[in-house]
Amino acid sequence: MSEMRKTGGSRYLYAPFDAADARIEANERVQDERWHALAFRLKGIEVALIRLEKRLWLAVFGVVSVILAQAINQLLDFNIGG
Repeated sequence: MSEMRKTGGSRYLYAPFDAADARIEANERVQDERWHALAFRLKGIEVALIRLEKRLWLAVFGVVSVILAQAINQLLDFNIGG
């Protein structure tokens, strides 16, 4: 085999190949990509929740302002009529 190495050819033909290490590295790369995709999706969900929270607070303030406006209107009518 040493004679084959001297004659030429690719060193990858004679170098040992560890399939287990290659599988582990491939699985790690796949896991990293999945983790990045999950983080991207979670960021999108977080942004959507922040928008929803803002809309809910806007609705709450709208309801409170309507109730206060009606109360003030009734107080003004009471003062004018009384």
